[in-house]
Amino acid sequence: MGTHVIKMPDIGEGIAEVELSQWHVKVGDLVVEDQVLADVMTDKAMVDIPSPVHGKVIALGGQPGEVMAVGSVLISIEVEGAGNLKESAAPAPVKEAPIAPKTEATVESKPVAAAAPRPAAVCQGPMVAREADERPLASPAVRKHALDLGIQLRLVRGTGPAGRVLHEDLEAYLAQGQSNASAPVAAAYAQRNDEEQIQVIGMRRKIAQRMQDATQRAAHFSYVEEIDVTAIEELRAHLNEKHGASRGKLTLLPFLVRALVVALRDFPQMNARYDDEAQAITRLGAVHVGVAMQSDVGLMVPVVRHAEARSLWDSAAEISRLANAARNGKASRDELSGSTITLTSLGALGGIVSTPVLNLPEVAIVGVNKIVERPMVVKGQVVIRKMMNLSSSFDHRVVDGMDAALFIQAIRGLLEQPATLFVE
Repeated sequence: MGTHVIKMPDIGEGIAEVELSQWHVKVGDLVVEDQVLADVMTDKAMVDIPSPVHGKVIALGGQPGEVMAVGSVLISIEVEGAGNLKESAAPAPVKEAPIAPKTEATVESKPVAAAAPRPAAVCQGPMVAREADERPLASPAVRKHALDLGIQLRLVRGTGPAGRVLHEDLEAYLAQGQSNASAPVAAAYAQRNDEEQIQVIGMRRKIAQRMQDATQRAAHFSYVEEIDVTAIEELRAHLNEKHGASRGKLTLLPFLVRALVVALRDFPQMNARYDDEAQAITRLGAVHVGVAMQSDVGLMVPVVRHAEARSLWDSAAEISRLANAARNGKASRDELSGSTITLTSLGALGGIVSTPVLNLPEVAIVGVNKIVERPMVVKGQVVIRKMMNLSSSFDHRVVDGMDAALFIQAIRGLLEQPATLFVE
């Protein structure tokens, strides 16, 4: 028998070190070639590290959350053959074929990693109970879903990566009649003294660092404006009814992206980056819109590049493709960087007002709140209209309050008179 030492590979782009985010194997596990061994975090992109050999894991080179240098020992695997020590870097990520969105437009995708699918034994199997103190992998949304259904997550076998419990696993659990929703009501009022410490690693650490950096460096101020979106919603419904089957359904986001593009023609100072060290502002002609969205690993901001050159359906297709890549952990570094202005929305949970944090080095972020029907006075008559707030933040070092207000008012005018979105 021999030992095969796998070193941290060179991810590229001059990266000297990466954070070990998660192990998918443990000491004693048998692994096969191309099986995913670990996830590592580089800036904001997650990369799968596959095994180049068959064998048995005998040593792990680090703990989740540890920052490791390129070339350091990642994992040691016992393999059949000569007893001498063999070394290699983990296989470099391989580009996958483009992900085709369900809409008409197809844009090339550049996922970070292309390791072969994990062996079925890693993520499949009968549902079994875990130890009482064992915390299963699951996103906050899945945990809340389980709580609402009265399901103990430790009783559910996860079918996601590394045994992560997914929403589908909860539904499957219920379908098999194993829900503990009928547990005694008294248990809900039992005294609890348990505590749980969660290490801040991986994506959550990156988010924390960026948010702290943004609030310390930029002089934030927010501006909120109310918008009547009745007309734009009627247009959206009409276009979906007429073209939805052939071109794909439109959400409000592509219209907001279009409104940003048109408004920025008169307010180029919003489509800019501020360099703290050089004390210089760079205004950009290209509009690369970051679309903040939630994923299982935390907040991610994939970028719709050259939004100024995209139609509604082209923008919709790209947003959909990027959202799928982000939520599946397959968004590349390029797809998560380079934005010039950011659009953030909580969808139906958008609330009335929010105070979004800037995505530095950008100087503006436009936040979308939920749409509600309210009685409004229009031409002396009380009518029901669909209303929505835009809660936006700006860097006061670069953007004056008057300019911010005028910029959002311009977006308001475009959305309330949607024909102006397409008048050149």
